[in-house]
Amino acid sequence: MKKLYFLIFILTSTFSFAQNAAVNGGFESWTGGVLDSWTSESGTTLTEENTIVSEGTSAINFLVTTQTQGNTDFRQTVAVTPGLVYDVSVDVYQLDNAAEARLFADGYQGYSDSSIIGAWQTLTYEFTATAATADFGLRFYDVAGWTAAGSNIIVDNFQIVPQSTPSISVISPSEGDLLYTPNVTVDVSVQNFNVANGTGDGHIHYTVDGGSIVMKYDTNPINLTSLSAGSHSVYLELVDNSHNPIVPAVNTTVNFTIAEVQALPFTESFDYTAGETIAQQPAWTNYFSGDDALVETGSLTYPGITASGNSMSFDGSGADPVVDYTPTAAGKIYASFILQVTALDAGATDGYFATLRTDSGSYESRLWITPTGATTYRIGISNGGTLTQIAPTDLNVGDTAFIVFNYDIDNDTVSTWVNPALGGVEPTADATEASGSTGNTFSQILIRQDSATETPFIVMDELRIATTWSEASLTTQEFNTTANFNIYPNPTNSGFVNITTKANAAVNVTVFDVLGKQVLSKTLNNNTLDVTSLTTGVYILKLNQNGTSTTKRLIVE
Repeated sequence: MKKLYFLIFILTSTFSFAQNAAVNGGFESWTGGVLDSWTSESGTTLTEENTIVSEGTSAINFLVTTQTQGNTDFRQTVAVTPGLVYDVSVDVYQLDNAAEARLFADGYQGYSDSSIIGAWQTLTYEFTATAATADFGLRFYDVAGWTAAGSNIIVDNFQIVPQSTPSISVISPSEGDLLYTPNVTVDVSVQNFNVANGTGDGHIHYTVDGGSIVMKYDTNPINLTSLSAGSHSVYLELVDNSHNPIVPAVNTTVNFTIAEVQALPFTESFDYTAGETIAQQPAWTNYFSGDDALVETGSLTYPGITASGNSMSFDGSGADPVVDYTPTAAGKIYASFILQVTALDAGATDGYFATLRTDSGSYESRLWITPTGATTYRIGISNGGTLTQIAPTDLNVGDTAFIVFNYDIDNDTVSTWVNPALGGVEPTADATEASGSTGNTFSQILIRQDSATETPFIVMDELRIATTWSEASLTTQEFNTTANFNIYPNPTNSGFVNITTKANAAVNVTVFDVLGKQVLSKTLNNNTLDVTSLTTGVYILKLNQNGTSTTKRLIVE
């Protein structure tokens, strides 16, 4: 028999409303013209609004005075209960369409619709608490056509209310997480529903990647092992003791990605089918959404470098492709590539298009393009969201350039080189800056597609991520390595894999698991690698022959 929860909802809806966890969420309390219990930043001016309100007698009139969104945060730290699900909402009234509000609930959520002027709209989000406190509030963003003359948005009725009907949620991993292990623990929270085996309200059904249903009679964590690299989805629902979904249905889904971690040095010649997206390729994963970076026909050339494969193209706004590599916490981390800017937007402005990213998600070394004319630009570097250091060389649209940038982890500096000599000793950087950040571990390179004005039309080729200057400033021989190695069968279930090259010489093979841990090292003289010691899963092979090296992915079935 299906269980009904409509009556419970009716009886508790009024009580739930009174449980707002936000202090002064109705914005009724002001002292000397200053709003109580909330903090705001210099990019907005707050005044009490008593005419246009959605509840009570007061609201906030925000005057947005800046295009720097990071100076507009409006926040409150709220006590919450880990595992509980909260309905978060706020009412927004746009007086114009020059800016928009974005809900913040322990992370950035939905935006207001700037085209709805003169009417209330409600932003909502279902928040699952994972700690005893969380930050809530708003951030304000300018929209196209902003003149910096100011924009007014009225806000009222900020609600953070624990759900009172049955609910199920995933505490971890978080939606969209990128994980560096094939073994994942899914922490589940159920409220207002007694999970048991025949003696409670019912139990849980869950599936992994659309597979068979698993019945779960407790709320203990779900342990998933040996997941392959790539995207995964776990679906959970509450059912009654007869295995029927309760009414109304209560379910949740969490999506996450197992990273394919690349061993360093990593070389990417984009030897893929032209027209495919970069995110379709084994080493790459997309962050955010929008237009994809694409595999572009043909290679870029640069004096002293003979490239192979194809190249990558991107422009404007869209998804940000990333490569995950072996986490590096000491020394230096470099990225180098051949660059061609094929066109600048008519209203081009400064924008960063590549960044070395830490395992905590920080963009600590950002590489910029700063226009100097209709068809010229320079390369810049920064450790934050503002361009601070610019290399002195003007580059022309249509030309190719060889770019290196890095983060010195031991000394906390960011640097870039424009058209440096290949190989040899590391020269003085063309632009460098001290970073205020310390104790970083770097694990990603991210290619950023910000906007039409900030991200010009770019072609990138022969990307290299390395920990030494000699590995980053590639020679012709090193750029050609990808085409020299062939691995088969791949996937393999025979316990052996063949590795062939164009040269008749021994091949040094080092095998890493997806966490970057070395699990096998061999020198091959007969082209056959014994992998019987490896368990089922995805591995990274670092291959070296006569001083040339590359990395390849191997799947053991």
